[in-house]
Formats: sequence, structure tokens, C-alpha cells
Amino acid sequence: MLILLMLSLGGLIDSAYLTWEHYSQVIPPCSVNPLIPSFLVDCGKVLTSQYSTILGIPLALLGVIHYSFLSVFLLVAILTKNKIFRYLTVLQSIAGLFASVIFMYIQIGIIKSICLYCTLSAIISFVIFFSAYRILKKERFELHLFLYSLIYQKLLKPIFFLIDPETIHDLMISFGRSISKTCFVKLLGSKLIYQDKTIKQKLTGINFNNPVGLAAGFDYNGDLTQALYYLGFGFQTVGTVTNRPYGGNPPPRLGRLPLSKSLMVNKGFKNIGTAQVVQKLNGIDFKIPTGISIGMTNSKKIKTVNEAVADIVSSFKILEKSKVKFSHYELNISCPNLIFGKSIDFYKNKNLNKLLSSIDSLKLKKPVFIKMPINQDNPKTLAMLRQIVKYTSFKAVIFGNLQKNKKDRSLVQSEVKKFKLGYFSGKACERRSNELISLAYKKFGKRLQIVGCGGVFSAEDAYKKIRLGASLVQLITGMIYQGPQLVSQINIGLIDLLKKGGFKNISEAVGVDSQ
Repeated sequence: MLILLMLSLGGLIDSAYLTWEHYSQVIPPCSVNPLIPSFLVDCGKVLTSQYSTILGIPLALLGVIHYSFLSVFLLVAILTKNKIFRYLTVLQSIAGLFASVIFMYIQIGIIKSICLYCTLSAIISFVIFFSAYRILKKERFELHLFLYSLIYQKLLKPIFFLIDPETIHDLMISFGRSISKTCFVKLLGSKLIYQDKTIKQKLTGINFNNPVGLAAGFDYNGDLTQALYYLGFGFQTVGTVTNRPYGGNPPPRLGRLPLSKSLMVNKGFKNIGTAQVVQKLNGIDFKIPTGISIGMTNSKKIKTVNEAVADIVSSFKILEKSKVKFSHYELNISCPNLIFGKSIDFYKNKNLNKLLSSIDSLKLKKPVFIKMPINQDNPKTLAMLRQIVKYTSFKAVIFGNLQKNKKDRSLVQSEVKKFKLGYFSGKACERRSNELISLAYKKFGKRLQIVGCGGVFSAEDAYKKIRLGASLVQLITGMIYQGPQLVSQINIGLIDLLKKGGFKNISEAVGVDSQ
């Protein structure tokens, strides 16, 4: 930063000298230098041309103003470490670059001569811009994200929210699938990937470059596995997939509750089936850890617990025999939108034990994360966790799934009344998700990794879950309301929050509020 300040002061002196000469009507000595051909360098020709002023204001004086602002921004940024002034420095350096490019074009392309003093100012602006580009990498990245957020919030979201939510979801899946096959995804995505050792972890044998993942329920059929890395995700989940395909519950399957920052979800494990997903994913090299979520086929034909267990186990067997390079399984036992008899209740210890033991007996090569409900009380949740830790296959739990309580205080009732079917995601899940994260960490934090899911709309939301005991977080709804740049905004925000909290790595912050 001191180098940038010195350069800026140099530019200020150069511009101030040219301003003095303009008002003193003195021609700088470079115009009569015998060592330099006059057809290449002629300060007088440049400084007395019609392009030397804008609306009667000398360009040199505008240079003084530019370098003065830049110097003040840099000085305050150095003394106070205020991020606003670092942002202003980046923006001012960009303005200086564009102005210098235009003025150099005018000199060389129109006037056909250059002024050494003007060229020196341009060189200083170029050096400042490229130096700031490297030194202020993080601030530059945050400004990119702000721009993307502005475009999404003010332009795209109002249009998207005029369209049926399931229709727009299908369109975005098709767009993501198509763009992931082109170089365009790399061009756009390179602006959304920010890596830092502070947020890297190795959990259950898997390397996570950052803690933010896409939750199950968005990429039903594995269409976006090559695109999500470019949104900044640290991991992703395909599915939930089931042994047999299912076209989804009767519509509406998705709905928006903007005031509640929530979505109504009633898809019921819509997917093309495990075998078809395996066929689609075979041979693909995933850029980030990729989990595959498995659930019970949504069918009235499954009437008993034994049939349900056999159905779920069949999907595990198909994936275990496949050559798909996924990193972990997710077992989804908590979807509230399935059609099955009351006897099929995996929240009961006897039924859960039967399911877990059947999966554990497969001796799976990859760890299993379990997607948990949030509608069970604490004793029931602890009873389920005690069953889970009995088996070595299960390494993590995810808290949690949809909010079934339609009277939850986070929901605006006028919005809830619009939907007779389905349950609710987003902020409606946050409070209970956080309570269960803390509960699980206190009782089983040494035996299970915890993934926080529900109501993650900002870095602060994610950080709260981490401090309560979550090593990773997942989201869907936040991205829909805030924009696809949210993932990177959370990651870069977490870096600041961890630094402010005195943590060198995210792992040090996990569970500090649940000790």
C-alpha cells in the first residue's frame, strides 16, 4: 500500500506541474529537446491542442483531482485499515486506467505526438492499477461480487420471480447444464472463485477447499456437477435419488414466500432414478467433493419398513458397484413430502436401527452423512443420534430438512396460507437448525461431523452455525433470494469473521459457542 501511495504522490506532482504550466502559459522543455525527434514528442503540440481541456478545465487539473483523491484514499486506508477506502482505491485506480488509455490514444492516434509529462502520468496510472490489482485482490473480488449481486437483485430476480418457480428452476438447470459444456463457464466462474487456507479443512477423509455446499433438493439428477465449482461451492450434493424414478408430487411443487425468506417445497424426491443418475455421472471428474443423496422411492407400493429398507439399500448397492467418482453418500431420512404408510417411520429407534444396520453391513467404501429432521424434539433427536454413532459407516449428520410447523414465528402467515401442501425451507428452518447443531455438538461432537443447513443467507448466518458446531454448511434458498454470487460472498466474509475472531483456521471456530 505504501508503494501505491508513493506512486500516487508522484502522479500528483506531475499533474500539479502541468497544471502550473497551463495557467502560466509555459511550454515544458520536452518540446525543444534536440535528442528526441519532434515528430514523436512535442509537449507544446499536445498541451495546446483542443484536447488539452474539457469544458474549459485543463486535463492536468483533473489529474491533480484524481491523484489527490487516490492519495487520500490510500493514506486513510493505510492508517485506519478501513475497507471502504480500499474499495475506493480500487475504483479510483480503474478510473485512472481508463482515462489514461483514452488520453494516450488521443496523443498517438489523433494529435500524432506525445507529451512526456502526460505519458509519465499515464505510466504511473498503469502501474498503480496493476499493482492495486494484485495488492488489493480481495477488495477487487468483493467489488466483482457486489456488481453481480446488483445485477441479480435489481435486474434478474424481478424477472425470474414473475415466472412459476418450478419452471424457472428447470430453465436454470438446463442453462447450467448447457453452459458447463462451454468455455464460457470458466470465463464467468473465474470471477466467483476465491480460495484461502483459512477456510480449508479435511473432514471424514475428504478435502474441502471451503465449507459451503449445495444441499440436496436442487440438482435432482446430477446436471450441474460441472458448473457448481464455478459458483464458488466447496462441495455439492446430487439428488435426492431413489431406487426407482419418480416424476414428483402433484403440483404445485415449489412456491415462494419472499417476506419469510422461504420456499414452499413439495417435490417428494423427484428424480430419474439411481441407475440413470449413475449412467449420467460415470466417467466424470468432479472438481469439488460430490455427495449423492439417497432416499426411499416415493411410492404407495412400499408398505412396510422391510420394503423401505430394501428399496434404500438397493440404491446404495448400485452406487457402490458403480465407477462414479463421488466423495460421500447422504442418507435422507427426513423428507416430509413422501407418500407412505405411518408404519414406515425411521424416527423410531427400531426402524432406524434396521435401516442403519442394513446399510452398515454393506461395508461401504465412502462415508455416509445423514440428513436429519428438525421437527423432532431434543430427546427424540438424541435417541436417533445414539443409534447413528453405533455404526462406523455414518460419519456426519446434517441439520436439517424442511420446517413442518406452519405456525413457526419466522413465517409470515399471509404467505403460508397460499399453500395447502408442502413444507418450508430457508429462514423458517434456521432457529431449530441452530438449536440442533448445538445439541448434537455438545453430545456427539467428538464422534460425528455436523453440517448446518437451513437459513444461510450470509456469511454471518454460516459463521453462527460454525460457532455452534457445524464444520460445513449447505444452502439452496439463500442462493435463490440473494443470487448465485452468495456462495463466494459467504466464503470471503467467513475469512474476515474468522480473522476478527482470532482464528487461524475454520476448524478452530467450530463449536466455540457450544462448549
